[in-house]
Amino acid sequence: MIPNNTILTDDFGRKHNYLRISLIEKCNLRCTYCMPAEGIALTPKKELMIADEVFAIAQTFVNNGVNKIRLTGGEPLLRKDFPEIIEKLSQLETEISITTNGILIDRHIDVLKQFNVRKINLSLDTLVATKFNNITLRNQFEKVIDNLHLLLNNDFKVKVNVVLIKGFNDDEIIDFINLTEFLPISIRFIEFMPFAGNEWDRSKMVSQKEILDQLSAHFSESNLEKLQDEKNFTAREFKIKNYLGSFGIISSITNPFCDGCNRIRLTANGKIKNCLFSNSETDLLTPYRNGEAIENTIASAIKNKKKVRAGMTTLEDVDNPILNQDNRSMIAIGG
Repeated sequence: MIPNNTILTDDFGRKHNYLRISLIEKCNLRCTYCMPAEGIALTPKKELMIADEVFAIAQTFVNNGVNKIRLTGGEPLLRKDFPEIIEKLSQLETEISITTNGILIDRHIDVLKQFNVRKINLSLDTLVATKFNNITLRNQFEKVIDNLHLLLNNDFKVKVNVVLIKGFNDDEIIDFINLTEFLPISIRFIEFMPFAGNEWDRSKMVSQKEILDQLSAHFSESNLEKLQDEKNFTAREFKIKNYLGSFGIISSITNPFCDGCNRIRLTANGKIKNCLFSNSETDLLTPYRNGEAIENTIASAIKNKKKVRAGMTTLEDVDNPILNQDNRSMIAIGG
C-alpha cells in the first residue's frame, strides 16, 4: 500500500486536495459548447455510482488528503437522490460546493443551507434572454436570474461562470462586469475549450489578452485592480475599484495554470480523469464493487498525470483535432 501522504502527489510534486465529482451525465439545458448537437450516448444507470458509492469513494480521497469537494454534472441537481448525497458527504467534514445551471436551485436551497453548502458556481453565458435561448435551446433565462438573486438574498457565495465565444457573447464582457458594481458576486470569464462534439476552433475563443484589452478600453487603469490570486488558482482575479464584486479570467488555452493544479475529476461512472483535457481514464467503480482497495489505483492515475494539459504543451497541439477531440464531451466529464 502506498503511504497516504503521497497517494495524491504526482511526479511534478503537485498535491491534489480538490475532488470534482460528476453526479450525472444528464442536463436540463443543451448548451452547444458542452453537449454535441446530436446529444450523447448516456451511460447505463447500473454503471453509474449510487449515493453510497459516491460517499465511499469520496471518503477514500478525503482520508488521503482531499479537503474540497465540488459536485458537478451534467446538472447535479437533477439527481433524485441529491439530498441524500449531500447529507452523506457532509459527514466527511470537508468543504462542499456545487456547479449548477441554477434552474433547480429554489427546490434545493433548504438542503444546501441545512448541510452548509454555501459556495455555488452558477453557469450563465449571457444576460440577453434571446441569446440564452439560442445557446441553451431552452427558455429558462428568467428562472436562472431569479435563482441567482435567491442565492444572493440567502447569503450564498456565488461565482458566475461565463464561457466566452466570439460573435456570441464577447460583446457582453463589460455588461457582466457592471453586475459586480452592486452585486457581491465573482464573474468568471472562461476561455472556450475543445471537447468532443463542440465544434471548437481557436477563432471562436476569446483570449485573456482580448478580455483585458476590452477592459483597458472601458475602465481607466487606476480603477482596474489586480487582486491576489488564490493558492492553486484557476482564475486570475481582478475587480473594479469600489465595486462590490469581482471578476476572474480562466485562461486554460492561452495562459494555463497547470503548475499549481490540485484537481482530480471523478466521472459519474466512477472513473478518474487526472486532467480535464486527458483522454486517459482510470476505473475506480469496478474494483470498488469487487471489494478491492482502490488507493493504489488512485495513486497510479495521479502519477500518470502530464505536466501541462494532458500533454498538449503548445497551442499547435491544442489546435490539432486529433488531440483536442480525443476526449469525452464536457457534459460527460463534469464541469
